[in-house]
Amino acid sequence: MSTAADVPRFKSPNPIIQSMSGTKRSTTTSTGSSVKNAMSTNWLGAYGDFITKNNHQVSQIESTLRSLTYIIPGRFRDAEIASESIHSGVQLLSLYHDTLLFRASSKLSQPSLANAPSPHKRYIRFWFLKSPLYRRVAYLLQIVNYVELLIEMAAKRRGERIRWRAVIIIEAIKAFCKLLLLRITKSRPLISPVLPEREPLPEPPTDDELHGGGEDSGYASVASGGSPPNGEWTMPRTGMSLPTLPSPGDISSYLLSRVLTADDIKPAAKLVNQLQGSAQVAEILHILSPLAFAVAMARSKNKRKAWAPWVIGLAIELVARQLRDRSLRTTPLEKEEWSRRGWALGWWMMRGAFYENITKSMVESVRSRMPSLIGGILEDYEYLWENYHFSTSP
Repeated sequence: MSTAADVPRFKSPNPIIQSMSGTKRSTTTSTGSSVKNAMSTNWLGAYGDFITKNNHQVSQIESTLRSLTYIIPGRFRDAEIASESIHSGVQLLSLYHDTLLFRASSKLSQPSLANAPSPHKRYIRFWFLKSPLYRRVAYLLQIVNYVELLIEMAAKRRGERIRWRAVIIIEAIKAFCKLLLLRITKSRPLISPVLPEREPLPEPPTDDELHGGGEDSGYASVASGGSPPNGEWTMPRTGMSLPTLPSPGDISSYLLSRVLTADDIKPAAKLVNQLQGSAQVAEILHILSPLAFAVAMARSKNKRKAWAPWVIGLAIELVARQLRDRSLRTTPLEKEEWSRRGWALGWWMMRGAFYENITKSMVESVRSRMPSLIGGILEDYEYLWENYHFSTSP
């Protein structure tokens, strides 16, 4: 007979073995997560390379999709949120592509002589690269501009009170971002757009240009009549670009385009002056004008025909224009920005009581004389102008 001592007993697990198994499981988990992160990084890198190499085609596709969301008849009534979601999605994707192309253009050592950056590009690029806070706030402001109408449409489904509360919150966020940018740039007026504009990248060299014929390959390509789309010729060994010579009758304008101006030699930060006194008050009033109009509209009982909100918003804009700096020290970039704001005042004809009492009848009269297709699209936009605050927001 077997005794109790002969019966096999199951011992408790060894603590060392238990810790080793736990370490193995954690190592396997961390390895799996690192593999997933590496795969996602590879996918993003491959996508970024594709966008960089095909930037011209990508820009054309984005422009086509954006145009389709504007001209599709009936897009605002039956499926307004769906159509606006497509439009906002295209804008956000385009913003991501701008970021990728900006990183690629920043790696280029020597810009083309014919494609010298404008004062706006130099100024925005300076603050975008200098201040990480400016970069984050500018991205936030641009994203809010792209999704503001979509948020208003979604909020309207829950009632007018929720809709106007969402409008005020969005306008407050935009005003806060602009005031923060004003402080980051040391009281300099805001220049629109606040993000660097997309710059076309040069076409990558072909295999024939890289490996095809040594020193005479470039001259052979010129003799055969081949030239890049921008009219410049890239030297195969040095990579520098030579502009094409002008026609005999256009020499004067060609030489004048190569003359340096005062803005070309100024530091980027000096392209816009710092605001002081009444000029700084004017910039703050311009920033707060949309928020004041939204608050007045939300508190008004008859929102469509009440003149008080419209008068308040426009009066603040006009006071800001009167207080702005008109001295000789005003730079061309500042004059260009105030000119753009002057044209943006035209949107007040499409807002509030002015649209309901005056502009609406004029638009209906024009629509009745248009062909059916154009009249249908204009009618859809009438629905948008009448029912949504951000549809006419400059």
